[in-house]
Amino acid sequence: MTSLLNSLCNNILLNNLIKIRWIAIIGQLFAILLTFFYFRIQILIIPCLFVVLISTLVNILSFFLNKSDDYLTDKEAFSFLFFDTCQLAILLYLTGGIYNPFSLLLIAPLIISASYLHFIFSIILSATSILVVIFISFFFIEIDWPGDFIVPNLFTYGLLLSLIISLIFIAVYVYIFATSSRNISKALNQTQIALFNQKKLSEVNSLSAAAVHELSTPLNTIFLILNDFRSNEFVYKSTKIKKEVDLLKSQADRCKNILLKLSENPQNLKDDFFNETTLSNIIKINFDKFNNKNIKLNISILKKDIEPKILFKDELMYGIGNIIQNAIQHSNKEIKVNILWSNSHIDIEIIDDGDGFKKEVLDKIGSPYVLSTKKNSIGLGIFIAKNLIENIGGKMYFKNNVNANGSVVNIKLNKSILKI
Repeated sequence: MTSLLNSLCNNILLNNLIKIRWIAIIGQLFAILLTFFYFRIQILIIPCLFVVLISTLVNILSFFLNKSDDYLTDKEAFSFLFFDTCQLAILLYLTGGIYNPFSLLLIAPLIISASYLHFIFSIILSATSILVVIFISFFFIEIDWPGDFIVPNLFTYGLLLSLIISLIFIAVYVYIFATSSRNISKALNQTQIALFNQKKLSEVNSLSAAAVHELSTPLNTIFLILNDFRSNEFVYKSTKIKKEVDLLKSQADRCKNILLKLSENPQNLKDDFFNETTLSNIIKINFDKFNNKNIKLNISILKKDIEPKILFKDELMYGIGNIIQNAIQHSNKEIKVNILWSNSHIDIEIIDDGDGFKKEVLDKIGSPYVLSTKKNSIGLGIFIAKNLIENIGGKMYFKNNVNANGSVVNIKLNKSILKI
């Protein structure tokens, strides 16, 4: 599922390119006919219409090959955009070159490429567009204008330079913002997948807890009847029947042990855990789940009152779990957790005794695909945790421990949202 989402983020539909090209064809045809018949400007109308006709035939062929869900690969999309650039270049060559006001349309395919395709394709298309601009600046079929049309060389060079700069600037500008948007989109997809998996896990856990509760009563009845059978004199004297009863008891004992293991699973505490719990319970469960380094957990309730019960939420379970997991990975010996609450909020402070956040990481932490202090880590887990906590009205803050080594994560939760 993840690979499918990632693949669709960079690809575009053939159907969309066909629609855009139909708009371009209609616009080109209208401009050619208006220029020749209305403004009486003598252009090579037959070659121009022939170029538009080729584009039309290619679009018709593409239409018949099109499927409603036909996503193009980067190479296929690039070939379409490259064709459009070359087709427009030929039209500009036939109609005044760089002096044609529509020469700015060379930017259009480049914007699409920078928005959706790999960087290398944008570089190739940018280089092609720049070469086209340079070529049609010096080699083109002049238009027989009704009046005098004298352009100074300085203006020609200025126009050439401005088009080249525009092509480069727009390509880089669009690519940077499109890349950021794609990264955020991928990260949000990962967030949705993580939350979906957490919800499924909670459903399985809840079902397991319910099974333990519901099956314990009939199982106890079975044991009671089996014990009565075993104490019966007739059964006791019959070796064959006694053997069958002993077999039933052994299988019942096996069922009892299976249910006992399910009940001892820290994620299957009680039925009502999935209705109400405490933050310290959630922290302990996640700590036991991820602690593979013999790290110690020290939870401090910074208030004399009884810790308030809260409504269990999958976002909270997974969000805190991600932060606890990150703290364990970077801790040396101990993780401290401070819990404090007021009438409106519950505050959690998670402190590890590791090396802390590097400055370049701390400045961008919480953004997707930010390199963390751990090798090959991209910070996606913290981004997911932050988004999940914010989805339930909470806030998350990151800093380094001023008094000692390590990092500090502050989670501020809205008590009214978690209220039972």
